[in-house]
Amino acid sequence: MSASTTLERMREGLDALSPTLVELDDDSLRHAGHAGAASGGGHYNLRIISTRFTGLTRIARHRLVYSTLAPLMQREIHALSIIALTPDEASAQQEPV
Repeated sequence: MSASTTLERMREGLDALSPTLVELDDDSLRHAGHAGAASGGGHYNLRIISTRFTGLTRIARHRLVYSTLAPLMQREIHALSIIALTPDEASAQQEPV
């Protein structure tokens, strides 16, 4: 499966979280030759903002993302780096110091 198709499928799956922002990058080229990449699964970086993360711990947020993308895990996705924020947290990060 091509990386662009995997990215599209990831975005479609993440729509279930009603995100206000999804930044998704394919980082697979940096991991070429990695034993885990041999199976064809890619390495991705995700930054997602959603009200669904309100009141959830970081681990619970990651579990929610992983469960949403479960059909793609292990085959199309080998590794996923996640930054999952609420809208308030994302706004606080952008405020000048």
